[in-house]
Amino acid sequence: MKHAVLGRLAAPAAALAAVAGAFAYVGAVDPNEPGHYPACPLLRLTGIYCPGCGGLRSAHAVVHGDLAGALHDNAMAVLGYAGCAVLWTVWVVHAVRGRPFRPDPRPAQLWALGGMLLAFTVVRNLPFGGWLHP
Repeated sequence: MKHAVLGRLAAPAAALAAVAGAFAYVGAVDPNEPGHYPACPLLRLTGIYCPGCGGLRSAHAVVHGDLAGALHDNAMAVLGYAGCAVLWTVWVVHAVRGRPFRPDPRPAQLWALGGMLLAFTVVRNLPFGGWLHP
């Protein structure tokens, strides 16, 4: 019985290890220092901040326990990290209970998420949205 549970936890554990490794790398290799990561092509070509701009700096701040800095660098990324953590936790609970985990967002939920990302992108590029710049 315990062996079966451990087998079901292999995929969530592997996903956690991959994410932890990525966060550890970003935590160790500071994205605030030039030359470590490529620049955002949209920002470089147009001067427009995409919804992902500041995401690496945000992850770096999260790793170092600076939630205020992370929210400043990219608030939507922080919400995404939290959302992924919740989904991963639900996945683990399902795996322990032997139930499949198949997230099935409704179209309205996907449209709402897309609308939030679009609004975030538009506001952070308007003059009054400068506080959302990374």
